[in-house]
Amino acid sequence: MTSALKVMPLPKGGKARPEVLPGVAEGFEHVVVDTSRGHFHVVAYLERELPPDGIRAYLTARKDGARSFVLWADPGRRSRLATLVTTSAGKSVSEYQVWGGQGELIGTFVREKALSGKGLRTRWTVTQSGCPQTVGFKGRIFWWYVWWPLFPLWVLTGVVGLFSGDGDVPRGPRRIVWQAGAEAPLEYLSRDEVVVHAPWVDLRLAAALTATVRSFDSWIGTPWDDKKK
Repeated sequence: MTSALKVMPLPKGGKARPEVLPGVAEGFEHVVVDTSRGHFHVVAYLERELPPDGIRAYLTARKDGARSFVLWADPGRRSRLATLVTTSAGKSVSEYQVWGGQGELIGTFVREKALSGKGLRTRWTVTQSGCPQTVGFKGRIFWWYVWWPLFPLWVLTGVVGLFSGDGDVPRGPRRIVWQAGAEAPLEYLSRDEVVVHAPWVDLRLAAALTATVRSFDSWIGTPWDDKKK
């Protein structure tokens, strides 16, 4: 059975309505849910892991691609499902490791920004320990060729949408299909879900990937980890 993982924001203040997400502790603002098992099936509870200097230092490092967060297995923060740390960060290329709750390395991510010297599209490389390396590119090249000539129209449409209050702002191509040879074990859809197609993919790694990709949402999006409080 495939899994469809999505970062879902909780109601303001971190409290979930009991009928929606029972038992969610105060303090959490986002969770990773598996919509294939029901829209509110929680896989992990997301929380930034802040450096000693706090939120300001996190947000400063974040601008260069650094990320650090925990995926808790339970709302009481008793068990870590996974932890993501940055091994190197830069405006063009950033590398991350995902560690399990017992200190085992689950896998790594490498993000190479579009036009960074290695291609026209943002490239994501995902490697799970003991498994084939998978590579995915943001958006199909055909749709980027369609998108850019019409960019002034998208800007105008976005401005009209903002002033009209309907919130309908056009987005660039966002779909990512990770390939490992002839296999496509992972896929990111424009509805902000990471779909796990291969049974060998570690769900902890997929959940961390979902949170990481969503943290790189565009300026018109809603990155979950950029809060100033």
